[in-house]
Amino acid sequence: MTSPNVEQSRPHTVVFRGIRPLGGPPVDLTVVDGVVDAAGVGAGGAAPGTASEVVDCAGLLALPTLVDAHIHPDKTSWGEPWYTRRRPAHGIADHVAQDVELSRSLPTPVGVRAHRLLAHAAACGTRALRAHADVAPAFGLEALVGVNEARAALAGVLDVQTVGFPQHGLRQAPGTDRLLDEAARSGLIDLVGGIDPAGFDDDPEHLDTVFGLAERHRLGVDVHLHDRGARGLAPLREIIARTRALDMGGQVTVSHVFCLPGLEPRELDELADELAAAGVSLTTVAADSVSVLPHRRLRAHGVRVGIGSDGVRDAWSPFGTGDMLHRAHLLGYCTGARLDEELDACYLGAAHDGAALVGLPRADFTPGAPADFLLVDGECLAQAVVDVPQRRMVVRAGRIVARDGALC
Repeated sequence: MTSPNVEQSRPHTVVFRGIRPLGGPPVDLTVVDGVVDAAGVGAGGAAPGTASEVVDCAGLLALPTLVDAHIHPDKTSWGEPWYTRRRPAHGIADHVAQDVELSRSLPTPVGVRAHRLLAHAAACGTRALRAHADVAPAFGLEALVGVNEARAALAGVLDVQTVGFPQHGLRQAPGTDRLLDEAARSGLIDLVGGIDPAGFDDDPEHLDTVFGLAERHRLGVDVHLHDRGARGLAPLREIIARTRALDMGGQVTVSHVFCLPGLEPRELDELADELAAAGVSLTTVAADSVSVLPHRRLRAHGVRVGIGSDGVRDAWSPFGTGDMLHRAHLLGYCTGARLDEELDACYLGAAHDGAALVGLPRADFTPGAPADFLLVDGECLAQAVVDVPQRRMVVRAGRIVARDGALC
């Protein structure tokens, strides 16, 4: 008889039989204790009798799971009755006011709504995300507490980074800096957020506060930068300088960065080199062809570019699905992708740059890589980006966590 201790010490081996990583003929993938076996992908899989489990994948296309590098789950009305937006919003201040109205009108707590959305994202093949949650006197730390409740409930299925986001501004909403400090001391946030220092907040000390909090609490930084032209470029260059001065390369992200797409090629290339040298990452949400970042050109200079959902059915917009394969589709559409390699780059950027941005290893099917992948019908990656097929199965650390769009 084998003792329980011996059973527990044995590696857990799963063979995923007949999968097609990124296309090609069906092969077997052997996973040991959540990572791809040293033998990698092969025709035979584990030796007979040694596998703890065998999963028949029936020749489905296997793709790395995705990372949502920028989402606002605290604002969502996902799963709630339809919210009717009755008046236009003119600028960020109007959107912020409507955020408060929507939040007060919804009977469901933030934690429940956030959990609904994040569970849906995980079932669609998202392995991790960076969640921005509003911190302001109007909400206190309620949004952060709710998002952290959702994070705890999905542990092992979805990795979640939290950003304390001063959506209402620091100068415009006095007391927000103290709330951010409290959130950091309480362990509620992984990063300190910021928003348009020169535009919306009109605060020359905005970045002093953001980087000061991050340095004091040893946290990362993620700044929303919607301003275009010189009003956006000046804070961006200041963020680069601060990142270098504080040796925070790899810990600083600038989101949206609408000041970049309109630059002349030479200026864009020079700024891309500065961003790469400083270790400043960017995120884009592929909202339209005007504001989307030129992600392939930036990556060619070594800039890490994550892709995100942004708001999902909130006061800002009725659109959004929380599905990162659909977001990769939108990125391809907005950037005019036509060649297979261009479509592939939309997906792989969301998978691999996103993983690096949140500090996870690449899920690329190589020996030692995490066994994090999804299975869909399709011939190749480019087709999956165009067709956005249903996720037949989602695997996290070698464990099936979702089938046919629902968590197991």
